[in-house]
Amino acid sequence: MKSLKFALAGLLLSAMPAMAEELIMSSWLPPKHPIVVNAFKPWAEAVEKATDGRVTVRIMGKPLGSPPAHFDMARDGVADITYGLHSFTEDDRFNRARLGQFSFLGDDAIANSKAYWKIYGGTLNAAEEHKGTHLLGLFMHGPGLLHNNKRKIETVADMKGLKIRVPGGYVADLVGALGATPLFMSSPEVYEKLSRGVIDGVAFTYEAMTAFNLVDDIKYSMTVPGGIYNTTWFFVINEAKWNALSDEDRAAIEALSGEAFAERVGQAWNDADTAAKAEIGDKVDFYQASPEIVAALKAKAGELEQKWSDSLGQGYDGAAALAEFRKETGVNLE
Repeated sequence: MKSLKFALAGLLLSAMPAMAEELIMSSWLPPKHPIVVNAFKPWAEAVEKATDGRVTVRIMGKPLGSPPAHFDMARDGVADITYGLHSFTEDDRFNRARLGQFSFLGDDAIANSKAYWKIYGGTLNAAEEHKGTHLLGLFMHGPGLLHNNKRKIETVADMKGLKIRVPGGYVADLVGALGATPLFMSSPEVYEKLSRGVIDGVAFTYEAMTAFNLVDDIKYSMTVPGGIYNTTWFFVINEAKWNALSDEDRAAIEALSGEAFAERVGQAWNDADTAAKAEIGDKVDFYQASPEIVAALKAKAGELEQKWSDSLGQGYDGAAALAEFRKETGVNLE
């Protein structure tokens, strides 16, 4: 009789569904930010569906650390999944990631993100720069603009004296080379610093102007075809946590990540830029950079691109990677 009871108990246990693996994702963008709402949350929902509920992702309403700490948080297991900007880290561990931060790279976030995943993720071996994690995505936004509340920038001399918030990386070097003072701070800090006059302007996208409530503190926004700059983003999971998932579940998540996520997040960013432009309307003076500014940007960008390419060492051709990137996104610098 006892053996029959044990057998029945075993059958019942085997019939019960396995406990779901809940992955904790730390998120530092505002909960209603379009990238959270239209990229990360749908991805998390798709993961649960694709794994038949065996894997779920809980996106935290508040971050588990500062934005610059988010890569290390995933690597060290403080959070299972994180995202962030490569340029927020103060060291050079993501040097090859700069591929996607230069000027004149492209106006479409989908094309930018797909090219970035393909070239940085493949040719430039992004995985090696993200040790301790597994890459779920690499992506970029649409064209980066230069916003300020002091004056139109029509000559290089107009840059002098401006204090410009930058996200670090290439654009910090560019702004400094053009005569302004670059000041690093993470995105959530910008509103307070701009409204208090600590900074005069900011390197940001269209959508960031509305997402971070900056419209009332910006007067002039300068654009160039292909963007004055861009930012590059990682989307990663702790390596040990990834390896603990079943082969079946890893395959299901991979199908939703990488190039597929580049398409998803790129579309979210394109839509957010379009909505922001409509919301801003004529409250801000958007203007195309003058020929003098474009020429100065090309000259400084060329110098910084060459310096970056030379820094990569043997085995990596930065100039060829940039040329391939611009071919993918349809940018012609001639």
